[in-house]
Amino acid sequence: MDVRSQMLEAAEKLLDASPDRDISTRAVCEAVGVGAPMLYRLFGDKNGLLSAVVDHGFDRYLATKRAAEPSSDPVADLKTGWDTHVAFAKAHPAVYRLMYSPSFADVPSTAQEALRLLREVLVRCAAAGRLRIDPDVAAQRIMAANIGVALSLVSQPETHTDPDLSTRVRDAVHDSLLVPAGKKPAKRADAPLPGAALQLAAVLRTEPTSLGEQETQLLLKWLDSLAVPSGKRSH
Repeated sequence: MDVRSQMLEAAEKLLDASPDRDISTRAVCEAVGVGAPMLYRLFGDKNGLLSAVVDHGFDRYLATKRAAEPSSDPVADLKTGWDTHVAFAKAHPAVYRLMYSPSFADVPSTAQEALRLLREVLVRCAAAGRLRIDPDVAAQRIMAANIGVALSLVSQPETHTDPDLSTRVRDAVHDSLLVPAGKKPAKRADAPLPGAALQLAAVLRTEPTSLGEQETQLLLKWLDSLAVPSGKRSH
């Protein structure tokens, strides 16, 4: 393991052991057996070190997401995605708190990739006729809830003692966004059209067609517009 990786690993261990969730650059250097100039050369300063710890955390988190093979059931994949997110947070509590800390001015691009990967699963759910709303909106709601639960569990474990908390919240959030298997969405005067448009748009995004790129984009634009219930469309 190179010195940079050793310092990132040492920083994470020190963060996990720190009662005030803070570390000193001196402690990191001592743990690895190098001088402060090495840390400054590799990371610039303490903030640079912590930013690198965050990037390293997201890299490990995304590695599990990228390696996941889609199953034939996108809803099951959605549940698995939630559970692996929480499991990662529990396994790396200090790093996870940093990953989603409001103290960082810039959101890492890897955080956007995590949202994109979630959206891909939701597009598959929509293509299967299982999603009630737009995949982009659903992804934001699920990710916000997933992060909230994970942060609660790792930041205040003495308060959130229900062992089924994550599962209960997961199911409640998913139930609000997904159509039950074998059932159709609740009927409204204009429900069939938005639902059909949402499903067809999802299929176009996941399966090849004989349409050209411009034709596909134009059709998607129309379908995305039709997927919004008439009472909520802007005129």
